[in-house]
Amino acid sequence: MPGTPLDPAGIIRRAAQELTPGAVVALGPGFPCLMPGELSPGGGVWFLADGGALGLDAQRDPASSGDAVDGSGGAAVLRPGGAFAGVVDVAAILRGGHTGIAVLQPAQVSASGDFVHWTTVATPGLLAPGSAVDMAYGAGRVIAVLPHQSPDGQPNLVSQCSLPVDGAGQVNIIITDVAVIGVGPAGFELLETAPGWTADEIAAITGAPLAVSSTLKEMTFDIPDLPPPNKVYASAVAALEDVPEGSVINVDGFAGPGGMAHYLMVGLRDLGVKGLQLISNTAGVARVSAFGAPNIIDHSILVENHQVVKATASYPVSPSASRPSAFEGAYNRGESDLEVVPQGTLAERLRSGGAGVAAFYTPTGVGTLLAEGKETRTIDGKDYLLEMDMRADYCIIRGHKADTLGNVVYKGTSRNFNPVMATTARITVVEVDEIVEPGQLGPEEIVTPGLFIDRIVLRPAEFSPYL
Repeated sequence: MPGTPLDPAGIIRRAAQELTPGAVVALGPGFPCLMPGELSPGGGVWFLADGGALGLDAQRDPASSGDAVDGSGGAAVLRPGGAFAGVVDVAAILRGGHTGIAVLQPAQVSASGDFVHWTTVATPGLLAPGSAVDMAYGAGRVIAVLPHQSPDGQPNLVSQCSLPVDGAGQVNIIITDVAVIGVGPAGFELLETAPGWTADEIAAITGAPLAVSSTLKEMTFDIPDLPPPNKVYASAVAALEDVPEGSVINVDGFAGPGGMAHYLMVGLRDLGVKGLQLISNTAGVARVSAFGAPNIIDHSILVENHQVVKATASYPVSPSASRPSAFEGAYNRGESDLEVVPQGTLAERLRSGGAGVAAFYTPTGVGTLLAEGKETRTIDGKDYLLEMDMRADYCIIRGHKADTLGNVVYKGTSRNFNPVMATTARITVVEVDEIVEPGQLGPEEIVTPGLFIDRIVLRPAEFSPYL
């Protein structure tokens, strides 16, 4: 006789073994919402609910109403360092590739990795996948957790889904109440069996061919230790020493000296990395236009050190013809290239890059030199330009405070391009005046959640932003 199927908590305990420290994990409704309760409080994983709660922890006191809601509408709490995000930001996190793992509860999964979410099956005649689609298509890896059979005994793992799918080819691994099954080019592969179950018994209740791994083993249910990664670096040079030649780098710099990562700029200059392509609102204008004070450190120190081969900017030149910027000189000598982008378009290209939107239409620039070589489309009688998203290899930004998880708050006008630039880079480094412990920044005051921040550098008290 087969063994006893696992209960939902057992399925989730096994699924927790797929998590890694620091991972951003999107939790769909149903079984996935049990996962925070299976990890130790304050574990080093970012659990995200579609309602906007980032950093979910378990509701450990049943008498409490909690301060957040999980994907199933249940009361939950935030761990220290948790934050809230609006639906636009949640969609950007999910769709923009910022979630490493999505844990979903499909009703059916096919041998090609297609899935039908349980909420679609629960609404006959309608498609109602909710956020499951965003979660599945944005995550680096999708874990499906579900019973192996439906209540009427039909298999939930099939050759082809019987309903229109909510995600095509998105599932990577399946954890059911009897097995762990991988999904690959050849279909289903049995990797692990629940205690008391054999491969033949599992194959008999699977609605598609099931290969058996040569390393087949029995499931275990040990909960992994997931400490948060250390994001604090000793210096600007230490945080940037792996920047390779030719990197594309987001550099803030707008509306005053508070917006620029002066200390990180100096570190990048001292490293001497060549061939840099800067994305910034300006390109070394602060010094010559006296943004707040004369002789302030800006992009010019990188240009003067012959490190910059291109700038993408909205305002790349000095407002004074008698005081040209270092970048103007480099451009006129043919040492650096330039792409001019209107300020709002620049912000939206960056936002799109971070939010997984490949391109968008805007009326800005139609009929000007900025439209040359770009697709134009007429919508409701008005012409629009097609603009592509923008991504970077690294980003150096300026914050006011950060906790050790990377949550950032800003001061004054430094909250201009900094938050959006942080979302669109592969590695984001923030320079701050103060580093605090998780929980010392309120969930409502956090502007940039720590999932976007990879490295934190404390700006030395003795550091001067002036030359």
